[in-house]
Formats: sequence, structure tokens, C-alpha cells
Amino acid sequence: MSDRKINFNAGPTALPLAVLEQVQANLVNFEGNGLSLMEMSHRSKVFGEVIERSKETLSGLYDLPDTHEVMFLQGGASLQFAMVPMNLGDGGTYLDTGTWSTRAIAEARTLGRAVVPWSDAENGFRRVPQQDTLDELELSGPYLHYTTNNTIYGTQYQYIPKASLPLVADMSSDFISRPVDVSGHDLIYAGAQKNAGPSGIVVLLARKEVVHSFKGDDRVPKIMRYATQAAKGSMYNTPNTFGIWVVGLVAQWVADRGGLAAMADENEAKASALYQAIDEHPLLEGHAADDSRSRMNVTFRAQTPAQEAQLLTLASEHGIIGLKGHRSVGGLRASIYNAVPRTSVDALITLLRGFKG
Repeated sequence: MSDRKINFNAGPTALPLAVLEQVQANLVNFEGNGLSLMEMSHRSKVFGEVIERSKETLSGLYDLPDTHEVMFLQGGASLQFAMVPMNLGDGGTYLDTGTWSTRAIAEARTLGRAVVPWSDAENGFRRVPQQDTLDELELSGPYLHYTTNNTIYGTQYQYIPKASLPLVADMSSDFISRPVDVSGHDLIYAGAQKNAGPSGIVVLLARKEVVHSFKGDDRVPKIMRYATQAAKGSMYNTPNTFGIWVVGLVAQWVADRGGLAAMADENEAKASALYQAIDEHPLLEGHAADDSRSRMNVTFRAQTPAQEAQLLTLASEHGIIGLKGHRSVGGLRASIYNAVPRTSVDALITLLRGFKG
């Protein structure tokens, strides 16, 4: 479809065109059932098959061990900032690598304590801690929380932290983008709208013994307990039926392209090419430290705000959108998630190389 924009938005963002076409074909008459999925009961046999298929596809992608299960909740990752301490306990340890981890910390502190042994705030959030740094930290509490990828600052863990505490990961912006050892985590949560589907849904990969037994404060509302949601198969209340369907379609699209390892290779190639173009450009500078550069969100600046405005105008003239940095930090950002094809990245590279300021 030649009239579609080249989309580098950070989220909601690009979805695979093949998935959008599947949705379009089945939106009004879902798989020949005579009505849209959005019109069906979530208790129907048809939707029951949809949610199970979505769970099975995600489980297959991550080679999910028997100790873990897939859950679908609402409220996005931001609600998980509160549900994690409500369910896993007070005094969690947090690694502060940018806005979303900072918000998770603030939410935990509205309920009790949050320990923060490491933060890169004073350096402008240019990096994530490496394993040798973690090895030197004194870690305590019921869990260690980290944000795998930071959309605003363009940093990402290129490894899975090893620690004595159970791991909790906010994986919103690099979910289904690369292989991950789920068995080492008690909980992974991901808002779908950045890399896995539409907004309004969060996916959990959760250790069963953690989410099926509630050990928190009796004052925690039942709907905010993982045990409540797990016992009802993510359908304690009416779920986001449309979102669950589309997440399953996107997961199947990844599986059809070779799975998470193949996806990681594609993402690495796109990111490497774009970072090279930025590094070679005399007017541009990347934000993130080399050892922490994100494969999902490439953040950079021009020498002056006027040059950035000029580049944004030029991009718009070429049908390229979403390059403006987050309002809290400014600068420029290209979000190159799974569904952003190499041709889009190449178009941006061509634009950058022709930009003279």
C-alpha cells in the first residue's frame, strides 16, 4: 500500500501489514461466524479458542517452561507498576534506567518501600548497568525489577541480569523481539502497544507458583491480585478480546518469520545500519552509550534544535513520521520495532545521509 506512512512512532506504533490485512478481512465477519469478534461474548467457544491460541503461540515463541503461564490483563504496564509490589511484597529492589523504571519506583513507594541501589539519572540515562556492576551491589527484598528496554532514552539490556533475587522485568518495548530465558524470571510483563499489538492490553509471562497464591495485604482489591486473574484464566472481568486476538496474530507473524532468534537477527541488522549512519554523520550524535544501545529505539540529536526541526520537516515531506523525541527529553528518535521493515530503515538512512543542515 503505497499511501502508508513510514512509521517510526514509539507506541502505539507500526503493526505488521499482513496482520492488519488479516484483521481487516475478519473484522466484520470473524472467521465466518457471522459477527465481529468484538461483538461476541468472551465466554463463547469461539473466543475461548482465540485466547488459547494466542497463549499457545506466545508459549511456543518463548519455549515457555511448565513452571510458567501466559496471562492477559488490562491497564498496560503502568498498572503493573502497582500490581507488582501489591502482589510480590514491599521493599523490592529497582534498577533505575529511565522514565518507566522511575515511575515504577514511584508507584512502589506510594505503597511502601522501594530500594534503588543503582541509577543513571545523573548521567542523563545513557546506559544500563552491566553484570559486573550488579555483582558489586548489595541486593535485598522480595524481587529485583528492571526495565529491559527504555523507549525514551534508547537504552537496552543486552543480557539477562544474574542476581540472588527473583527477577521481575518490564519488557514492554522489546517483547517478542529476541529470545529470553523466561525460566529465570518470576514475572515478565509487557504493554502490547510498542511491539506486540494494539494498546489496552498487557501480556504476562508468570511463574505459576507466584501468581496462583496471594500472600499480600488483605486490603489489596481482589481484581488487583494475580491469583484472582490467574484462577479465572485472565477472564475475571471482561478482557480486551480484540487486543488478545491481535497479539496472537502478531506472535504468529513472528513465528512464521523464523521465531525470536530470526527476529533478533533482523532487528540487529536494522539497528546496526542506522547507528552507523548516525555515527558517521557530522551533525548527529547518538544518546546511548555503546554497550547499552537499544535495538528498538534509536535516540540521537542534531547540533542545534533548528537542525532537528529542519530534519523533521524534511522527513515529513518524504512520508516519514514519528522521529520527534519524547516531549520530556527532546531530540530525535526512531523506533524500529519488529514490524518496521528494513526498507523503512533504509529510507531513513538515505534521508539522514542527504541531510546537510
